Amino acid sequence: MTIFMNADERRRLVRGATLPALLLAWWWAMFHFHWTDTVMFVPIDKVWETAVRMSGSGQLWLSLGASLARDLAGFTLGSLAGLAAGTALGLSRLLENLVGPTLHTVKQISLFAWIPLISVWFGLGDTAKVVFLSLAAFFPVLLNTFEGIRGVPRELVEVARTFAFTRTQMLRRVVLPAALPSIFTGVHLALIYAWLATLGAEYLLTSGIGIGNLLTDGREHLWMDQVLLGVAVVGLVGFTLNLVAGALERRLLRWRGPSAGQY
Repeated sequence: MTIFMNADERRRLVRGATLPALLLAWWWAMFHFHWTDTVMFVPIDKVWETAVRMSGSGQLWLSLGASLARDLAGFTLGSLAGLAAGTALGLSRLLENLVGPTLHTVKQISLFAWIPLISVWFGLGDTAKVVFLSLAAFFPVLLNTFEGIRGVPRELVEVARTFAFTRTQMLRRVVLPAALPSIFTGVHLALIYAWLATLGAEYLLTSGIGIGNLLTDGREHLWMDQVLLGVAVVGLVGFTLNLVAGALERRLLRWRGPSAGQY
């Protein structure tokens, strides 16, 4: 990941790691100096031992792989659908007037309110989870694509018309390039929302393999080392996804100048 980062970004990353390092040191000190003996928390070395044991047995990687597979499938489907719908609404005032009010109403419904309906329509397995994640990724991409296309400067459109661009050329050479920063913002948000929704789906839908189910098993058996390990994995994966998405966004939009991708 660091190959996508310049020196300033690497320095910011190091500074950002200071607080987590201090928290880990405090966690270690609490048990090392016997400041606490609660059973609701465990020493950091026990969590590490659990991580080594579950990694060696393959259970951790199997759970993580299952969660990431659902996340990627839902994110991809939802993002593609959001990109198509956002582009169509952005290019057509008529379609916006017909469909826009309904979409703006639907987006106000809490994501988790869809779970009962999804479970009835698609069951309780992986299909339902992927549909749920697709819904989580759909609206950020839809809204940002729509706003990006509608925000294309009129001057660019007028210049393209002066050069007699066709509708396809207008879309490919003017509209989409100008809307790309907003589209990437939506994709970035969709990636984060889909990962958050992955854990919710694994909690609320049927049991199976996944990080969410690993957390549930730890809670039910009061295995706090497993729960804390699951929380750490969730945070690390979310941080990594965010870091990679931001780095790719800056790299792909570097043609716009030094400020590209900075929101």
